Amino acid sequence: MPCQSIGSRVLPGTVSARFLILFLLALATLPAHAQTGHALKMTYLGTAGWILDDGNVVVLLDPYITRAKYGGGGHPDDKRPDYGRGDVVPPDTELIDRILDGIGAPVDFILIHHSHFDHLGDVPYIARKTGAKVIGTETTKMILRAYGIPEEQLYAVGGGEDYQFDDFSVRVIPGIHSALNEKLYHDTRRYDRTTDLSAPLSPNQFIEGGSLQFLARFSGHEVLTMGSMNFVERELEGIRPDVLLAGINGSRLGLYNYDERLLRVTGYPPVVIPTHWDNFRVPYGYSQEANIERNLVPFEEGMKTISPRSRVVRPVHLETIVLEPMR
Repeated sequence: MPCQSIGSRVLPGTVSARFLILFLLALATLPAHAQTGHALKMTYLGTAGWILDDGNVVVLLDPYITRAKYGGGGHPDDKRPDYGRGDVVPPDTELIDRILDGIGAPVDFILIHHSHFDHLGDVPYIARKTGAKVIGTETTKMILRAYGIPEEQLYAVGGGEDYQFDDFSVRVIPGIHSALNEKLYHDTRRYDRTTDLSAPLSPNQFIEGGSLQFLARFSGHEVLTMGSMNFVERELEGIRPDVLLAGINGSRLGLYNYDERLLRVTGYPPVVIPTHWDNFRVPYGYSQEANIERNLVPFEEGMKTISPRSRVVRPVHLETIVLEPMR
């Protein structure tokens, strides 16, 4: 397995004068709330997973780190066990510990967009390790309850909530899952307090359970998150984040004017960062070139026309993007 390391990429930085100028221009368009406060460090975990840290609060989004080889789609050089969707897939606790211990601060919140395994599979271990508050659907809560996560850590939401915590607030937005399987995917199953679940669960038992988005408000930035390649347009009207985590995997191409509608309804955010674009069945360090060419490059090219004033930042696994607020 290739060596894994956590790097750092600072924006604005020293990569080039042109890069710095473009990024400062983007920052100059930030709304007033983002022009004071703390820098926001954003570390990409792959899939829809992120570590967001502004120095006051640490928030994890869909932290799936194990990147198990399951259900096909792996790499022939990956000699790890090949799991079926009906098998129990253990978390890579050594890797999870190494990454989370490297944050250097306690994890305060975990936000879960939906309950599929590539979003929630590592969260039972992470929630127990960190004691963080988990905000997600009732299905998310029921799965974590089955793993013995204490009730006081679990916040079930359905969309529409807007919660204030110390140094952080989050608006919960109703969402919709990606249009998978040539638009045939539709899963109305839900877990609730009457559901009998016995952990450990297999990936097949990590059902969607409804989908969410989040507007995560930090001291210097507002981040609109996505865990799928889909959205309910009317639910995003009037929301003006300065950072958009845009889901851009291939299933979005089956939706009407996805990129244009997403950027327009969110007010053409100054900073746009693609998410959920990679192959999450291969370990960190393995090539993602096919997904870069298929997903990232066309999106970046299209953004030059759709939202030319937005700065598109390409994330790299386990590297940190630092967004400095205007002073």
